[in-house]
Amino acid sequence: MAADTAPPRGVAIVTGAGTGIGRAAALALLDDGWRVVLAGRRAAPLEEVAALAPDAARVRAVPANVADEASVAALFQAAVQAFGRVDLLFNNAGTSATSPIDELSLERWQAVVDVNLTGMFLCLREAFRVMKAQTPRGGRIINNGSISATTPRPHSIAYTATKHGVSGLTKTASLDGRAFGIAVGQIDVGNALTPMAERMARGVLQAHGEVAAEPVMDVRIVGESVRYMASLPLEANVMFHTVMATKMPFAGRG
Repeated sequence: MAADTAPPRGVAIVTGAGTGIGRAAALALLDDGWRVVLAGRRAAPLEEVAALAPDAARVRAVPANVADEASVAALFQAAVQAFGRVDLLFNNAGTSATSPIDELSLERWQAVVDVNLTGMFLCLREAFRVMKAQTPRGGRIINNGSISATTPRPHSIAYTATKHGVSGLTKTASLDGRAFGIAVGQIDVGNALTPMAERMARGVLQAHGEVAAEPVMDVRIVGESVRYMASLPLEANVMFHTVMATKMPFAGRG
């Protein structure tokens, strides 16, 4: 491991930290000097990320299920016990379902809602509780909204509906956080190359009915974006930040 020469930062919790965007963000924050609590359902991927930290004393792996209220409370308790406070939550964990509307089961719909919307609320709520009570008071929350927070893909009603809901969480929490020094923003990511998005490069259904491969970008770019948003003083906030593969079909008509 490289010598730890990064300047000291605060304490961050990253959900969905074992793979993809969460992994990239956690590593970017660790490289920037943050103490990071890695959260996710599976312990093995979290431990793999923790092993890449420049300083093992600055990282903890805490298996957690964001859709479970008690598990979320235990996650934040573990962070406070390990590092004394929480300065940043990257509210990132998510799941998806691809299906025509009339073929989507209630069970699969509910599973997406439980993680993407209820899970994000539970983490946000617990962050508010900790950040309001700690001294100095306050902190920052970055919600992962996805480009689907504004624009749907075909056959994505559960994912798109929950990600639209995330924008409502971000706006309301940003408003309610003002009185307590809690800054809340959102990152909307388009076509970062992660295990979840590998299918983009292979070919996905387009709005006009054809299947086409789409450009993707290195997921590390998303990690750098999260690091930038996290680095701001609490007097400033990036409310909405979109980072995407330049040539992906998004703006205009595809």
